[in-house]
Amino acid sequence: MRTRLLPLLPLLHLSCNKEPASTPRSPIDLSTGTHVVLLGTGTPNADPDRSGPAVAIVVDGAVYLVDAGPGVVRRASAARLDVKRLNRVFLTHLHSDHTTGLPDLWLSPWVLDRPTPLAVYGPPGTGELVHHLAQAYRSDIERRLSGFQPSDTTGWRILATEVGPGEVYRDDRVTVTALPVDHQDWPVAYGYRFQTADRVIVVSGDTRPTETIVEACNECDVLVHEVYSDAAFARRSPEWQRYHGGAHTGAADLGRLAARANPGVLVLYHQLLWGTSDSALVAEIAAHWNGRIVSGRDLQVF
Repeated sequence: MRTRLLPLLPLLHLSCNKEPASTPRSPIDLSTGTHVVLLGTGTPNADPDRSGPAVAIVVDGAVYLVDAGPGVVRRASAARLDVKRLNRVFLTHLHSDHTTGLPDLWLSPWVLDRPTPLAVYGPPGTGELVHHLAQAYRSDIERRLSGFQPSDTTGWRILATEVGPGEVYRDDRVTVTALPVDHQDWPVAYGYRFQTADRVIVVSGDTRPTETIVEACNECDVLVHEVYSDAAFARRSPEWQRYHGGAHTGAADLGRLAARANPGVLVLYHQLLWGTSDSALVAEIAAHWNGRIVSGRDLQVF
């Protein structure tokens, strides 16, 4: 007797187109206005205090995620976000440290009664990634749907939309724009700009200093940007210097970029510290820009 397999192929849509911050453990009301919650500020390095890259833009209680690094759902729960409302994510690129939390983001909220599919927006290759995830977790989903475990019958679905530069999403709370950035040998990588009724937020993703980030920010309220310490970079091997110099943004370059973009606050994430302290990293940037700089930590809110 052959086991009946449920059709789990995802729907794929192709389109061309300097001061401390408070944490969610303080009584911050995320149900109104626009907030930035750092769910993960880490890198591929196994730092137990920093989950993988993930940023939540919370608009009147609705959650819009940028990237899904390891630990994203548990960090969202720690931030007091309703995991049943985790149903949209915008991928900057497909490096593993930005995507290995995707199965968790897809399936854990469904098991916890999310009724809606997970919508995944990202660069070319996102559809293939989602397709293979659906195949990998096929048996798990079948057992949960057809076994004895109570389960929602719609929230297991995952929908992939491959996007081009420009506006990629709009609803009555937010407009999201994909920004082409330069991340070494990735042919397509994005940052994202979120415009709401009260704030403009720009998240860089992984990138070298990029003019599109300056233009998209243009005195935005919050610029969340990756960075590495220049002092620590000088101690790296030539091979790693060649890679990081072409893939990421050094502190001095970020200071000069911020001087042109002039955000209300520059929030650092995906920090490559290599033994440098957060305060020393901030000082490297502050030598080139005298605005507000925060070296972000997981669960901070801006």
